[in-house]
Amino acid sequence: MTPQPEDPYGISKYAVELDLAAARHQFGLNSIIFRPHNVYGEHQNIGDKYRNVIGIFMNQVMRDEPLVIFGDGEQTRAFSYIDDVAPVIARSILLPEAYNQVFNVGATRCTRERTRTVRAGQWASMLKSACPGAERSQHAYADHEKRRSTFDLPSRFRLDAGLARMAAWAKRVGSRKTS
Repeated sequence: MTPQPEDPYGISKYAVELDLAAARHQFGLNSIIFRPHNVYGEHQNIGDKYRNVIGIFMNQVMRDEPLVIFGDGEQTRAFSYIDDVAPVIARSILLPEAYNQVFNVGATRCTRERTRTVRAGQWASMLKSACPGAERSQHAYADHEKRRSTFDLPSRFRLDAGLARMAAWAKRVGSRKTS
């Protein structure tokens, strides 16, 4: 689909894509564009109150704060564990067929064993069991067929396994002051 961003964040991301297309046209510069979405995992900034909802929720749980859910709590997202996203990006430079392409990378919409779509209202119980002591769209997901046909790397982590790994890391590093 042709991107039609509606906010400054989306516009800035699309502007980079347009800049890379111009560099290819003018200078022959190859690039590979990835559009990762809802990626979570160890080492993300859990103190950022605007991005990475899983990190935000984990930090709120550890600080014994209420989980802030925008909208009605019925929004859905396909969440992607970092170890399912990073290998695709790392391997991309080895595949000439990936050059000058755009790929969605992350979990799919369906609720299969390895990728799950979760309602925002379910997070409280999931995270309180996983953890020690700002999304606007109702349903956000992307098609990954192009990525699957180019990169033969299956998703390995179920949502509960990824959450457990991230929660163990968050417990070790502790909560963060929100910024």
